[in-house]
This record gives sequence, C-alpha cells and structure tokens, in this order.
Amino acid sequence: MKVGFAVQTNEGMQSMVYDHFGSAPAFIIVDTEGEDVLTVNNSDLNHVHGACNPIMALDGKNVDAMVVGGIGAGALVKLNAAGIKVFGAVAPTVKENLALLTEGGLQELSVDNSCRAHQGECGH
Repeated sequence: MKVGFAVQTNEGMQSMVYDHFGSAPAFIIVDTEGEDVLTVNNSDLNHVHGACNPIMALDGKNVDAMVVGGIGAGALVKLNAAGIKVFGAVAPTVKENLALLTEGGLQELSVDNSCRAHQGECGH
C-alpha cells in the first residue's frame, strides 16, 4: 500500500505531518510493502483557496491513502473520488502515524469531519 503524508519539510520517516493538505509544501509517500520513501513537492501549492487540485498537488503520483493534519472538504471529495482514503493524523511524525494506520488507529475523514471554511477545531 502507498500512503501519502502532507509534510512541512522532508525529514524522511521523521517528517512532521503538516496541518493542512492544500498548503503543505511537500508530501512523503511511503510504500509499506517495499518500505520505499519518496518526496514530492506540492505542485499545486499556489492554488486559489478552496480550489485545491489534489492529484496535481501529488504530481500525479498514485497513493492508496493520505494522512493529513487537516483538509478541506473539496480536496477530500476529490481524493475520495480518485479512490484515495484520507485519514486524520494524531501523532506528530510520519513514522508514528504510519504505525497507527497499520494498527487501525487513525480515523478516516469524511466531509462531516474535514475542515470546512476554517471552522471548528481546524488548526490551520
């Protein structure tokens, strides 16, 4: 399985998960089978707010799941439409969240618990 993580800077598996998908400077993609780690710069970083193109952001790289600190409903819907499940990070690093994901310890996000118009507990 290939899992993507929105991150501030590339520090490999010790990278800190960024608080919002669309404005993340980069993504770490981990292949859980081969344990390969790939870094992708956000190719859609300068999008108009609310108009994130998540597939462009990932530079066309395929992932099965994304782990994020926060994500807008529009980007979440687009990722889900592409068959990508999105999970909310609960630990600070890629490594810790990957372990939690494989143990079933991360909640899958839906439109109801995504960041919508920067309301609620969204910290970005």
